[in-house]
Amino acid sequence: MNNKKLNTTLIWKQLEDLLVPRLRLSVTERAVYSHLVRHSHLEGRRRFRFSISWLARGVRLSTGPARNAMRRLLTRGALRLVQRSRVGHLIEVRLPEEIRTARAQAPRSRPAAQEATDFLESKALRQAIHAREGGRCFYCLRRTTPLIRCLDHVVPLARRGRTSSRNLVSCCLECNSQKRDCSAGDFLRWLYRERRLTAAELAARLRALDALASGKLHPPLTKLATRTDS
Repeated sequence: MNNKKLNTTLIWKQLEDLLVPRLRLSVTERAVYSHLVRHSHLEGRRRFRFSISWLARGVRLSTGPARNAMRRLLTRGALRLVQRSRVGHLIEVRLPEEIRTARAQAPRSRPAAQEATDFLESKALRQAIHAREGGRCFYCLRRTTPLIRCLDHVVPLARRGRTSSRNLVSCCLECNSQKRDCSAGDFLRWLYRERRLTAAELAARLRALDALASGKLHPPLTKLATRTDS
């Protein structure tokens, strides 16, 4: 039993500001890690035993992606495998500040600066997000114009979503209205069921969503950041 009182606010900030960008965690890896922290440290224990099927149900994935995400977290030092048996995996879950790779790896200056920037602050920054998407809706891929495009929070503000470049995308007004508070992944799958995306486009959009969350999609600030707001 871990009797140390946890600062959950600090853990959340370290997860978003330190762990995700430095380890380049995907949306799936972040969901798995958060779920494991919830059922370990927040329950007063560092280690606990679980099955892959239990993990998959908890994060609403199939067993394959859940298993792969856990393996990547083990490789990156976020988890430590204590024992594996027929009854499940005994895992030690490390907090962000305890993960050596996250502490030792220096963050790249450009992504770090963009993560701290409010991209709704000025017209130049908002235009940078639109430019990154190349004139298409991030979700349905339709061509957009200034009259039918807007910025959407991938993780809604109501769910503590941020206004950084990793949580803002350019999309059409129709997708913005239909997505509402739905998760971006679920909304993309809904677009596929509505035949507004092909299977190949859905797979590509989900990869883009992972790249966005891990800080790999950078808005072109070099040309746009110097423009004055009007």
